[in-house]
Amino acid sequence: MKNVFQAESGAVARGLLLACALAWPTVQAKPLRLVTEATPYTYMVGARVAGPATEVVEKTLQSAGLTDFQVKIYPWARAYDMALKEPGVLIFLIARTPVRETQFKWAGEIMKIQYHLYRLRERTDVVVKTLVDAQKYSIGVMRDDVRHQYLQSKGFTRLVVSAQGTDNFNKLIGHQVDLVPMVEDDLDIQCTQARIDCARIERVLTLDEASTGLYMAYSNATADDTVQKTRAAFDKLKADGTVRKIMQRKP
Repeated sequence: MKNVFQAESGAVARGLLLACALAWPTVQAKPLRLVTEATPYTYMVGARVAGPATEVVEKTLQSAGLTDFQVKIYPWARAYDMALKEPGVLIFLIARTPVRETQFKWAGEIMKIQYHLYRLRERTDVVVKTLVDAQKYSIGVMRDDVRHQYLQSKGFTRLVVSAQGTDNFNKLIGHQVDLVPMVEDDLDIQCTQARIDCARIERVLTLDEASTGLYMAYSNATADDTVQKTRAAFDKLKADGTVRKIMQRKP
């Protein structure tokens, strides 16, 4: 009986090993999923995602020999959730914060960014000289964005949460919120899309603590080998000036 049991056990084990071996290529064959949001650096051109940041990420992966990937634009909260929970996901442009440090595998800083609070110039009743002053007013933020998380950490309670940055800008124009945090390039794009004169929008405060680097980062469940290849390729492109040249192009 012992020999029969051992034989059966050995057969089962060999069967499991064979099943795993057959399944392994299928798992590895899945393309990397690159996720981002619509910004002046990541946007749709026809049916494809384009923009300087997209070009940096694609060139990095190609240099790393990681050519099987798909790029898609989502609302930020969805892209962020995918990168938090699913394997083989690369998110960009994502701010690197202390809270996020261990939640992702960081692959390279693409650009630095500075956030400012803006109001309608006509809203002279909105007076902001300090961050404490800003707590008195309603502020439009994007769900799970670094600005949302930063203001929450500072005790802000009058946050109006939207899925898209465009929604916040429209609420500012429509007097539904008093302030919005944006970068200067975003402001120019939003004004153009809304067909309004940017002179109507006024910067009132720079959020120095929230200003940070924007990165490409992998989900924690992504294979370390993939992350290491991406880091090495990105470091070379940054060192030879390729990243800077691409990002300096006017969006």
